[in-house]
Amino acid sequence: MTDMDSTHLRTALALAEQAIGLSDPNPRVGCVLTDTSGRLVLGQGHTQAAGQAHAEVMALRDAAQRGHDPRGATAYVTLEPCSHHGRTPPCCDALVAAGVARVVVALGDPNPAVNGQGTARLRAAGIQVDIASDEIALAARDVNIGFMSRMERGRPWVRAKVACSIDGRTALTNGRSQWITGPDARTEGHAWRKRAGAILSGSGTVRYDDPRLDVRLVPTHLQPQRVIVDPRLDTPTSAQLFQGGARPLMVTAHPTPDRVAAFEALGSEVLCLPGVHGRVDLDALIQELARRGMNELHVEAGAGLNGGLAQADLVDEWLIYLAPMLMGPGRALADMPGLSDLGGAQRWRFHDISPVGQDLRLRLRKL
Repeated sequence: MTDMDSTHLRTALALAEQAIGLSDPNPRVGCVLTDTSGRLVLGQGHTQAAGQAHAEVMALRDAAQRGHDPRGATAYVTLEPCSHHGRTPPCCDALVAAGVARVVVALGDPNPAVNGQGTARLRAAGIQVDIASDEIALAARDVNIGFMSRMERGRPWVRAKVACSIDGRTALTNGRSQWITGPDARTEGHAWRKRAGAILSGSGTVRYDDPRLDVRLVPTHLQPQRVIVDPRLDTPTSAQLFQGGARPLMVTAHPTPDRVAAFEALGSEVLCLPGVHGRVDLDALIQELARRGMNELHVEAGAGLNGGLAQADLVDEWLIYLAPMLMGPGRALADMPGLSDLGGAQRWRFHDISPVGQDLRLRLRKL
């Protein structure tokens, strides 16, 4: 790996990010084609919507439109080229047919249909394949953290977003929470929603806030699936969730025929996943969302659902927007059982701390 290789791979990573809100459930991939010297970019591209061209094919098309011959070229790809026939032909075959001489891969693809087979087929065709440094690989993994999670663990990457005061309150005692954070934080929150295949919330949040739970403040091609945990199906059918767009998936533990019929009449699917103590089985729900192709799950919920996910060890990342205000009595970030010893507390590490307008964004991941 040379400095030039790293530069082109970082360009490819920036291209991959353009597939956010577009390529799901497929991974976000970027590709840059250069001449043998690495100084001339022949073409570049990123993955399109599911069923359409992948990054490598887009880069080859771009090279052709520019009048460049890709024979002998180097391809910089953020994820191992696919080797199987899905909704599109294998990308490694496209690179071989184009006469590419070298492929630099940022990260292997853990999809069982690929998982080393792409690089093996490229090498079998006489193409030199090089693997990126650990630093680039980590950046590439982060772009596709949900896809990697689904392929490796059989579950989406669960990111719980919370807006709270510096004394840890997410709402007043009467449930009001609009608005704790400023407009910059709210806009960025929609960018995080855009990353997700699904947005998860609870019936209590719907009753108190009547949210739309969609992406409005940033442009997107796809809208996430909305999923509501509602053990007794008492979400108001007049809620904004049922007024426009694809109807939410309602997840319950106690379905009654009349309530199921009411939600189905609105166009919602009702999924019954009973757990203990009359609650929804959250682990089963996470697995079901993975089965449906959800890579990243964005949670915007109240203390009850946040606490349930945390206690079940289902939260991978906390996305906390901390507002510079003191609210006094109010609702907590997550309802957790009391401890008699701090040794039983959940421990997290700060992954990133950044100011966003008047607020502070904290990202925490597991130790």
